Amino acid sequence: MNAPIRRMSVVVALLFTALLISSTFIQVVQAKSLQERPGNRRTLLANYARERGQILVDGRPVAKSTATKDELKWLRTYPQGELYAHVTGFYSFTYGAGGGIEGAEDSLLSGASDKLFYRRVSDILTGKDQTGASLELTLNPKAQAAADKALGNQRGAVVALDPSTGEILALVSHPTYDPSVLSSHNTTKVTTAWKKLNADQARPMVDRAIAGNLYPPGSTFKIVTSAAALESGKFTEESRIPGPATLKLPQTSTPLPNDDRQPCGPDGKTSLTHALEISCNTAFGWLGLQLGAKDLVDQASKFGIGDRLAIPMTVTPSTIPSNLDPPSLAQSAIGQRDVRVTPLQVAMISAAVANRGVVMMPHLVKKVTSSELEVLDEPEPRELSHAVSTDTATALTRMMQKVVESGTGTAAQIPGIDVAGKTGTAQHAVGQAPHAWFTGFAPAVDAKVAVAVVVEDGGNAGNEAVGGRVAAPIAKAVMEAVLGR
Repeated sequence: MNAPIRRMSVVVALLFTALLISSTFIQVVQAKSLQERPGNRRTLLANYARERGQILVDGRPVAKSTATKDELKWLRTYPQGELYAHVTGFYSFTYGAGGGIEGAEDSLLSGASDKLFYRRVSDILTGKDQTGASLELTLNPKAQAAADKALGNQRGAVVALDPSTGEILALVSHPTYDPSVLSSHNTTKVTTAWKKLNADQARPMVDRAIAGNLYPPGSTFKIVTSAAALESGKFTEESRIPGPATLKLPQTSTPLPNDDRQPCGPDGKTSLTHALEISCNTAFGWLGLQLGAKDLVDQASKFGIGDRLAIPMTVTPSTIPSNLDPPSLAQSAIGQRDVRVTPLQVAMISAAVANRGVVMMPHLVKKVTSSELEVLDEPEPRELSHAVSTDTATALTRMMQKVVESGTGTAAQIPGIDVAGKTGTAQHAVGQAPHAWFTGFAPAVDAKVAVAVVVEDGGNAGNEAVGGRVAAPIAKAVMEAVLGR
C-alpha cells in the first residue's frame, strides 16, 4: 500500500472512530438530558400519549389534563388560571413545560421520573394506562385569593409562610396571565399568545415573588440590622442610640437623612425599639457603622440572604455586597444601596423571628401521589439555618409588635390578635415612586403565618406611597385569611 492510501486509511479510520464515540456519547451519556429538553417533539408526543398528573391545592386541581380526540390525546387546562399562574407555570406542546411546578417537576407530572420506574413497570405488566404523578401543594386557597384580591391591579408580589414548617401558604405575583392560552392545541394561537406575553413590558410571566429583577428591601431590612445589633451583645432593645435629623457619613459630604428631616427623639437620641417603631434611618445608619460590614453581612446570610434555594422552582438568591465602604454600609443597614431581595426572602426573615430564630426551608409541595392516591413522597420540614438566638427573636418580636401597635405599621392591626411587623419604603430609581413594603407575622406569639408584600412604584398611591399605607393592608388581609378572621 503506497503512502497516500495509507494516510487516507488512517484519516477514514479516525473519522469512523470519532463518529462511533460521538454517537455513543449522544445515545448513552446525553440521552436523558436530550429527552428531558422542554422542546423535544418526540418526548412531548410521548408525554401527550398519557395523562399528565394533576397539580392540586386543598385537594382541588389547579392544573389537570382533559381527554381529547385529536393527535394530542390530552389537553392541559387551568381551572383558576390567573390566580395560580406563577405557581403552576404552563405546559405547552409548542413551548414545553415552563415556569412554576409544571417546569420544576415536569418529570414527575409526565411520569418519566426515575422515582416512578417501578410504577411504570407495574403498569406495563398489568396493561394499565400510564399516568404521571400528582402534586398536592402547601398553598392555602383562602390566603392565595386574599393576596390576589388585595394586591389588585398593582404590580408586585405577596408571599405567606407557615413559620414553623416553611410551607408556602400564598405565592402571588402581579401582573399575571392565563396559562391556558399556551396549552391550546392550536399552534397559531399559542404562538401569537407567546409573542404577546413576551412583548408585554409589564412582564406578566415573571414571578416577582421569587425571581425577576430583585428589589431593595428598604426599611424591612432594619429587622436584620436590629438582629445583628442584639446578637452582638453590645445593644439591647432599650439601648439609647443616636437618631439625629441627618447623619454625617465618613468619606462623603452627602449625609443620611430621616424621611421627615427631624430627629428621632429628644436631643437626637432614641431607643433601639423606638427607632424600629418609627423607622429611624439615622439610628440604623449609625448602627450599621458601629457593627461593621462583616457583622451585618454575616447576619444577613444567617437569614438566608445569598442562599440558592429551590421550592422546587429555582429562587434567585438575594444579595448584599461584602465589600461595603462606610457610606455604603450605612445605606445598606437601612435596606438601600445595593441590597437586593425577593419577597420570599423577606417573608423568611419574619418567619425566622416568629419561629424563635430558626429559618425553615421554604417549600411548595406537600406530597406526591400516584393516580391511585398512593403517597409516593411526603417531604418533611427542614431547618435551613439558625438566624438568631431565642432571646434575640423574642426581643425582635416585641420590637416589631410596637411597629404595628403604635408605629408605622398600624394599618396591619387585627382586632383581638397581636401582630408583629415592619414597614418599608424603598427608593430605587431617580424620578420613580418608591416600592412599598410590609412584612410581619401573626399571632405575635405562636405565629401561624408570616407574610411579605411589595408593591412596585408605590402602586396606585404613586409618589405618596409608604409601606404602612400601601402594603400593610394587603398583608393584613392575607393574615386574616389564614387565621380565619
